[in-house]
Amino acid sequence: MAQIEQSDKGGKKKKDAQKKMQIHVDFTPMVDMNMLLITFFMLCTTMIKSQTLQISLPSNEKVEQEQQNKTKQSEAVTLILDTERDSEGNVKVDPDSGKPAHIIYYYEGKAEVADENHDGLIDNSNLKVEKFVGNENGEVQGIRKILHNRNKQVLEKIDVLKTQWKNKELTDEEYQAKAKQIRNDSTLTRPVVIIKAGPNASWESLISALDEMQINQISRYQIDNINGVDSALIFDYQAKNPRK
Repeated sequence: MAQIEQSDKGGKKKKDAQKKMQIHVDFTPMVDMNMLLITFFMLCTTMIKSQTLQISLPSNEKVEQEQQNKTKQSEAVTLILDTERDSEGNVKVDPDSGKPAHIIYYYEGKAEVADENHDGLIDNSNLKVEKFVGNENGEVQGIRKILHNRNKQVLEKIDVLKTQWKNKELTDEEYQAKAKQIRNDSTLTRPVVIIKAGPNASWESLISALDEMQINQISRYQIDNINGVDSALIFDYQAKNPRK
């Protein structure tokens, strides 16, 4: 509270003399108010949420795990991620695209590892190689094209929804709800993608693979560990197709 003190310096008061006043402001209530404001903002302010990817991880339920292991071979697509590195472990750059040299080994259905000649090399292998290319000249390329063709029925139906949403025939909530139903429609031909990271794969390649799941509207995918069969397929492919 502000207080006004009058002072005459102990002398006699002259008639009509102007009195000198000293103003004293008490800041004690301000300190209490500041503490209340700080407490209020600490309790009510929403902190910035970290931007993270939503990853569909396998459930701990035994029944659901058994269902995931019984995926049809015609639906399964396995991606094995790899990254070219130099002698010091740094990621190489693809001379054609100028981007990091990420390689995607993939096979559809079950891995084929037949060695009929018993020469240590796989005679019949369904392993193929692609890259993260994206869209070029308005057309999908690389691994995106493979996933796009495998999930074509879902993408066609979602494209119809997008047109309705752009024409304001659907609200955002209606579009999201119907798109989710289409992605989970068991009557449509949908792939089950298994993503595996090799020992040289970088985090960037894994994130790029997850981005492809979102771009191609693939709802059924899983991150798994590379096994001996996968390593044998890659070793055989590299032996037959040595890198320059």
